[in-house]
Amino acid sequence: MLSIVELVFEGSMSHRDRTSLMRAIALTWETAHQHGEAWISHHRLRYRMFVERQKWNVPSYRQLEYDQFDTPAATYILVVDDHNRALGTTRLIPTTRPYMVETLWPDLVETALPHLPSIWEASRFGCDRDLGPDNRRQVIAHLIQSCEEFGLLNGIKRYLGVMPAWIFTQVIGAHGCPVTFLRPRPALSGHKIEAAYIDVSLSILDKVRRHTGLNEALIKLNSSPDAAIPPVPDEEDCPRRTTNTFGPAAQTSHP
Repeated sequence: MLSIVELVFEGSMSHRDRTSLMRAIALTWETAHQHGEAWISHHRLRYRMFVERQKWNVPSYRQLEYDQFDTPAATYILVVDDHNRALGTTRLIPTTRPYMVETLWPDLVETALPHLPSIWEASRFGCDRDLGPDNRRQVIAHLIQSCEEFGLLNGIKRYLGVMPAWIFTQVIGAHGCPVTFLRPRPALSGHKIEAAYIDVSLSILDKVRRHTGLNEALIKLNSSPDAAIPPVPDEEDCPRRTTNTFGPAAQTSHP
């Protein structure tokens, strides 16, 4: 099982009496019960971020945002406070399962679409805007570093990110992660959605840690505090599917 390392920061998390204890967790349908409010809280946070603030036309119910890709195949990298309330979120889905870009937006990718255990889709990336600027930066740092660590622990070589284009360059790239857009790089205006590869490696994790200042592992293997992140073996360039297996679909979701 995956475990977490708790990191303590001084000061108030926000005006809503949030405490200053922040930690990263990797949560699935099978492990959601182990983390109290984290599971349901992250759906509430997604509702605030994507429905209330960004006005996305996505499914919701009783102020909980969800879509058809919230399945048992998904893993959620969450940053939570000491009451297990979500402060930040990213959803990861192996491309061996139905995923958003392939099903809804194959036109975001000019190459063949991946269908490999070493490539996972990353979406629903964001943090609670009610936090102060310093705490938002800490949440984003935890998310990016935790995704790199989770990737190394699970044989992932790259993420297929789908999100507003500016997040790739101004947030993820700025933390030391190489980003490769999958069609000609767009003008970074508004919230134009793009797809890009985000590489995973020990050297990239080292760059991210230097940027964040978080030198301890946030996500560890088998609940052991001494477990090291293993290197990922090299493999041949990955073949990709050239057709949309799931056929045309209406746009019913957002990143």
